[in-house]
Amino acid sequence: MHIEVITEPTHEEIQSVIDGVNRHNAPHFAAIRSQDFTCFVYDDNGEKSGGLYGELWGNWLLVKYLWVSPGSKGKGLGRELLQKAEAFAIDKGCHSVFLDTYSFQAKPFYEKQGYKVEMALTQYPVTDTRYYLRKTLK
Repeated sequence: MHIEVITEPTHEEIQSVIDGVNRHNAPHFAAIRSQDFTCFVYDDNGEKSGGLYGELWGNWLLVKYLWVSPGSKGKGLGRELLQKAEAFAIDKGCHSVFLDTYSFQAKPFYEKQGYKVEMALTQYPVTDTRYYLRKTLK
């Protein structure tokens, strides 16, 4: 047997690992819904002021990214985007939301929206903390 560490893998080498895991997981997840979606908020000039990228996965909403432009922070746009995504998820039969955030990002914001920390990784990746949060939808 020979094991090789490749420090600059090609896209194909990375994809071969992903494909192997996906083939293993397929029988377990084949019937589970997976739907990506986005929500955007626009300013008066029609420019994007913020957005949310999420996925409905089974009966969960996974919030992958939530962004508000620096000039639009503090105006409630993040809350509105999150509420819109949660309402969409409820309409599609989801019961919970999962997301993660770093210590330098938005943990207090998410807690104000009713999210609870389920787990934290300290000193991740070096000196920060990564929080994993959950919220039950009504």
